[in-house]
Amino acid sequence: MTIVGARPQFIKAAAVSRSIARHAVCREHMVHTGQHYDANMSDLFFAELEIPAPATHLGIGSGGHGEQTGRMLAGLEEAMTSAKPDWVLVYGDTNSTLAGALAASKLHIPVAHVEAGLRSFNRRMPEEVNRVVSDHVSDLLFVPTREAAGNLAREGIDDDKVVFVGDVMFDVVRHMSARANSDLVERLGLQGRDYVAATIHRAENTDDPRRLAAIMQAFGEIGRDTPVVLPLHPRTRARLETRDMALPEGIIATDPLGYVDMTALVRSARAVATDSGGLQKEAYFHGIPCVTLRDETEWVELVEMGWNRLLPPSDSETLIAGIRAVIAAPRPARSGETPYGEGDAAERIVRHLADAAGV
Repeated sequence: MTIVGARPQFIKAAAVSRSIARHAVCREHMVHTGQHYDANMSDLFFAELEIPAPATHLGIGSGGHGEQTGRMLAGLEEAMTSAKPDWVLVYGDTNSTLAGALAASKLHIPVAHVEAGLRSFNRRMPEEVNRVVSDHVSDLLFVPTREAAGNLAREGIDDDKVVFVGDVMFDVVRHMSARANSDLVERLGLQGRDYVAATIHRAENTDDPRRLAAIMQAFGEIGRDTPVVLPLHPRTRARLETRDMALPEGIIATDPLGYVDMTALVRSARAVATDSGGLQKEAYFHGIPCVTLRDETEWVELVEMGWNRLLPPSDSETLIAGIRAVIAAPRPARSGETPYGEGDAAERIVRHLADAAGV
């Protein structure tokens, strides 16, 4: 049983679902919690990434962390009791991840966590709490990097449970690169021009009026000479409207983008500015430098390699200087090696699950 609920999980599940379908002895029951329910944040990803329709859709929707997670726990417990899966597969660090891992462990169903071992070491982030708890109740931990494996070892998790497979998002990029045909850049009038692809959605930025204002002011100033394209996450749009905060000129706002359009936007950009974990890697996979608008990142290797720059959004002046520096700098050199595996993470995951189930 695969548990998904949010955009990053749809992307990762696409790769693993394809591998499951290729194995005659494996059968998948996908459960969509409904954490992301906007059509552009959910339905479009299933269509573009050719993900099978969920066998179960809980339709949980939004809400506070406790309310949302509690409703997911109840729905997932019922789904698991009915389907009786051999394994429950959870992805990443959302409330859907936490609920899936907890529900399965309480029912004594083995749990496998894809993208295990990531740490920001900031417990104020709800994602960090979700990661840590999910890792410590999981029976198999599929790590995307050696750094992630080291984090788990330092927390005392048995090495026998930890498997380095690489990053399933790398699998998806390799699979979709030739298929991701989009005229988005042309539609935005940006063909042949430098621009910044930006996303903002994390609560630490959207729920803090000072940080959100600094980010928007910086994007507006950057946009005077280098357009900033900002697909607006529903949470970000709601916070802007609640605070009556208008988008500055220079920002090209769009509705949330599907995978194909977002891929086109990123790979033609001069730089990416984001607080997303997944987009930091997608930028790297496409050879685009990234500025991460946070105090820390789980993907420390990208900072060490020079592809990512941490830029805490404390004030607009710092952001403006930092983003402009990345725009002006030459791109880092690419080596033939990547810390994220060989692009066969999904196949490795399914083989391990099949072996663990004795099939």
